[in-house]
Order: sequence, then C-alpha cells, then structure tokens
Amino acid sequence: QVKLVESGGGLVQPGGSLRLSCAASGIIFSSHAMGWARQAPGKQREFVAVITSGGGINYADSVKGRFTFSRDNAKNTVYLQMNSLKPEDTAVYYCTVDYLRTPYWGQGTQVTVSS
Repeated sequence: QVKLVESGGGLVQPGGSLRLSCAASGIIFSSHAMGWARQAPGKQREFVAVITSGGGINYADSVKGRFTFSRDNAKNTVYLQMNSLKPEDTAVYYCTVDYLRTPYWGQGTQVTVSS
C-alpha cells in the first residue's frame, strides 16, 4: 500500500521560509521519481518540482531559484525547502509519486504566506 505523508506547512510572512517533508512507504523509494504540486483556492493543481531517482530536478518557472527539492533515500523522505516566499505561493502542497502507472498523492499540507 502506497502512502505519502506531508508535513511542515504553516503560516509565514512574505520573504520567509518553510521546509516541507514527505515520507513515503509502500514503494521502493530510491527507484522512483517524486514530485510536489500545489493547489491554490479556486485554481487547478499545478506542478511545482520533480526529482528523479538519480537526483535530477526540474522546477516550475514560478519557484525556480527560490525552492530547493532534495531526497534522502535512507529515510524514504523528500524535502522542499521554500525560501523568499510570496503571497502567491499560498496553496495546499501535495507530494506525489507514480507507482505501477498509477499516481498517488498525499493528503496535502497548507502553506499560507501573509503578513
């Protein structure tokens, strides 16, 4: 059974930082690409970043240079370090993995950027 559990969201002022974590179970973690997506109120879910099993990373243009995606295969966990946060980063952030051609999502963690 594939399970993804996100944590680390919260309320932060513009310009601040947060680090999100996603712990995965039920998969051979080191063999799979992992991703982050987000969904703001009234908007469609959008891609944020993906990290391959080999450590290659792609970011959405909107977060490039501000967010850093990393993985710790020993802990079956990925991290999203978010710096220089903006109000438009406010969203529910979801961790995701494709396993046996099926996408799996975590429950999401709320990030709110506001003064």
